[in-house]
Amino acid sequence: MSTLHAFASAGRVLTGVILVSAALGLSACKGGGDAQAKPGDSAPAPVPVETEAVARRSVAASYVGTAALEVPRGADVVAKTSGIALEVLVEEGDTIRAGQPLVRLDPDRARLAVLQSRATMGKLENSYRRAQQLVDQQMISANDLDQIKFDLDTARAQHQMAELELSYTTVTAPIAGVISQRMIRTGNFVQINTPIFSIVDNARIEATLNVPERELRVLKRGQPVRLQVDALPGESFEGVVERVAPIVESRSGTFRVVTAFAGNDSLRAGMFGRIHIDYDQRTDALVIPRSALLDEGDETAVYTVRDGKAVRVPVVLGYVDGNLIEVRSGLEDGDPVVTAGKVALREGSPVQVIGEAPVAAAPAAADAQSDAK
Repeated sequence: MSTLHAFASAGRVLTGVILVSAALGLSACKGGGDAQAKPGDSAPAPVPVETEAVARRSVAASYVGTAALEVPRGADVVAKTSGIALEVLVEEGDTIRAGQPLVRLDPDRARLAVLQSRATMGKLENSYRRAQQLVDQQMISANDLDQIKFDLDTARAQHQMAELELSYTTVTAPIAGVISQRMIRTGNFVQINTPIFSIVDNARIEATLNVPERELRVLKRGQPVRLQVDALPGESFEGVVERVAPIVESRSGTFRVVTAFAGNDSLRAGMFGRIHIDYDQRTDALVIPRSALLDEGDETAVYTVRDGKAVRVPVVLGYVDGNLIEVRSGLEDGDPVVTAGKVALREGSPVQVIGEAPVAAAPAAADAQSDAK
């Protein structure tokens, strides 16, 4: 029995050795398969991008703001007397001069008041002349003469007032400009001190900006200004900084800057405009498109292309001039910066610049593929 038991034990040991050997062989076969698969894997596909070279050009530092246009001079024409509007002489949009008649009111009542005051004045003038002769003859006292002189002066003043009221029946323009609004029609009864016209002087247009206090040191009177109006696309108007407020409003943290422009047939009060105030200029600055910047929080960076791969480069920016931004450090003249496709990039990502020939495969990758074969 002991001999049979020994043979059985030896058989079990031999079977275990065979199973272990088979497992090791299978494992070796799998390892060899993986080793052959890795070198054969394809490299990541290059990311298509668009680039633009860093260039040198002149850039201007400017403040850009928006404001509604307004006219510094304007007036509401009011009636200084009452009456029926017999004739309206101007319409909205008409260009007028100072003193030009605008409306003729019914003058009958005022004309009668002039005739009445003239008659009273004439009567008192005759009385005063006779009183002077009687004083010389000592037939009336000097006090009586003084009273007649006082009555005569009062009548003259009343006559002048009546003539003034008669002149008010022709309403004239207080300033030169353009009729912007007409409030009456022919036949309307016009009350005294009632506005009947609005006049604007389009010879000069202004726009007032509320500028943040950080710009107080750079904006000065006399600086050039460019104006673009939404209603007139493609057109630009030149102006100047007319006034800069010396104080900052504590509530808003802004100060007022008034810009002025020469009036013309295109600009109108109430238009909404974008105003550019250039306060400095660099003639030989490195610039990149605004589209090349990466939006990554506090640090400003761009992607450039070196040896077919994307390289992230931190940059220090300067002035902003429209769609161009000055680069103070980080890039050199002629460096390509990625302007489109940068969202899919990471440091070291292979790239294919659109419009350029594909970059040859790296030597290391080529050797790895040869070994795999």
